[in-house]
Amino acid sequence: MITFSERQLKIPRLMRPVYLVTGGQSKFDRAIPEKRTEELCIDAFTMAAELINLSPAELKRYIHSCYYGHFADHFGDQLLGEAVIHDRLGLDPLGNVGIKTGGATGGSTLWEAVKTVASGYSDCALAMGWERMDEVPTDEGNFLISCAADKDWESALGQIYTGYYAVMAQRYWQIFGKAEESFRRTLAEISVKHHGYARMNPFAQAPLKISVQDVLNSPVVAYPLRALDCCLMSVGAACAIICDEKTALELSKSSPHKPLRIWVAAGSHTLRPADRRRMEIPLLPNETKDQYRDLGRRFKGADRYPGFTGFLAARMAALYAYGMAGISDPKKELNLLELHDAFTISDVQTYEDIGIRPYGEGRDYVESGDCYHTNPHTGRPGKLPSNISGGLIGCMHAVGATGIMQVFEIATQIWHRWAEIHGDDRRWKEFNREKPSDWTDLQVKGAKRGMAISHAGVGSHVTATILMDPDHLLIAN
Repeated sequence: MITFSERQLKIPRLMRPVYLVTGGQSKFDRAIPEKRTEELCIDAFTMAAELINLSPAELKRYIHSCYYGHFADHFGDQLLGEAVIHDRLGLDPLGNVGIKTGGATGGSTLWEAVKTVASGYSDCALAMGWERMDEVPTDEGNFLISCAADKDWESALGQIYTGYYAVMAQRYWQIFGKAEESFRRTLAEISVKHHGYARMNPFAQAPLKISVQDVLNSPVVAYPLRALDCCLMSVGAACAIICDEKTALELSKSSPHKPLRIWVAAGSHTLRPADRRRMEIPLLPNETKDQYRDLGRRFKGADRYPGFTGFLAARMAALYAYGMAGISDPKKELNLLELHDAFTISDVQTYEDIGIRPYGEGRDYVESGDCYHTNPHTGRPGKLPSNISGGLIGCMHAVGATGIMQVFEIATQIWHRWAEIHGDDRRWKEFNREKPSDWTDLQVKGAKRGMAISHAGVGSHVTATILMDPDHLLIAN
């Protein structure tokens, strides 16, 4: 049984306040043969500079160290790809390092950039992530991604991640009840929601106006997951500029938006799901021990934690992040989420792991309409909207860029620049995408705080990133 010492459960503390000043991203697609990887990174960096009314050359003069995330050298057929990008961005001879934590690579890249600024090593750091997944066919790409599983115990079974999540989906509904057909429809609603939001996003790869039935009729990949339940294989880049307070204010002199406070925390768990050792459920600040005292009686098979229905690493990352940022009730104190919806089932699982719903009740968050920009049942704003970008299912999963994209999308909401950035006709034209005639402004009104979850594999690495408007902090630090 796993137990923790007080030192291990200590809430991390940043030595000084850290800010996200700006960010940017490229177009995302299954293939972008007309552009090299470094050009996509330059696109993201150029956008970051333009959003604060600087030239790329002016912005570069502030950067002191660089953190680069890309998941698989195999995709771009280039070892030490971070050195290539660093060179092409014109940032030699500054220090740089590559980050690899599977699907959580983008979030981990931000984690390292935030820590270097918090420590005082750098006053301004670049976090840049990308993936080049169009140089291999889809089946080979899935095999390469599956190599992030334990190759001694799992890869030899020929698994791909859809297979792992299909088993989790089956286990989830066996334990937490309701008919299979009902559960499948709830998962399909997530896909409809995320592909639908992607329609309003010019960066997004898979904008689709689809129905629940369309999802249910799409080809089975690994039952019960169908093609439209699954995330995308993508090409693209995203970046963020992370600074201390003095540098953030200096960079923002000509910016139309203010720098945002940022906290990043991380958790991990074994690569081998069958080796998950039993432990007590770590309680988040909005939970009580009594809440889970009879969990095993209410849901047969739920008495063992962690089981195969959730992600301990996500819970640990959220536990640390809430403590760092002063979150006592995420449902009330956050205004929006970007979750790592690699598959529709992981959306449901993560609502529970981060305390939006208790364990066993995650699907209710979808069915209630609370996770929508506009609640489909009431027509009123959703209580805590999620994945307005379209997420990994509708927007992209260019792995090294994904966690950074999620955080950037939250930033555009807190800056109240979502419509400006996503509704710009010039951007739609530049990306050769047709802006829908029913394009809708998905700005979350009054957005002040948000959180992004960046997740690897079946939960081997997870980061939780919280952004806040500095005028609406919950703790004075």
